[in-house]
Amino acid sequence: MLTKKGKYGLKAMIDLASLDKGQTAFVSDIAARNNIPKKFLDAILLELRNEGMLRSKKGPGGGYALSKPASDIYIGQVIRALDGPLAPIRCASRTAFEACEDCSDPAACQVRRSMTDVRDAMAAVLDTMTLEQFAANTGGEPVNKTA
Repeated sequence: MLTKKGKYGLKAMIDLASLDKGQTAFVSDIAARNNIPKKFLDAILLELRNEGMLRSKKGPGGGYALSKPASDIYIGQVIRALDGPLAPIRCASRTAFEACEDCSDPAACQVRRSMTDVRDAMAAVLDTMTLEQFAANTGGEPVNKTA
């Protein structure tokens, strides 16, 4: 399940995607517009900046902005940066695999195989959906019609 951290990060990224080119936003403004605790948002935006998705500038005219176009940022990247792997269980993760203590043969484990299919389905959507598409979703058609 998406954590509050992931949800707040996505909300902040949508907010920043709505800015005009060259415009920045202060953390306090993003927090107020999206009903996110400022202190929590500070930490989230710092993580996204460290992952190269945001840029920041101090002082007058400062704030946060996307570091690249919203069409070049994928939702899967944002979620992984904030919440870690997409897999619902560790043994189904590609990047953070951990064998289960109760499993003697991970390759034959039906739970692992099924959860790997779930991970792959989630990744197929989230790794092809851009922030631009995500931000443009108004509740009508599916955002990602390929999935």
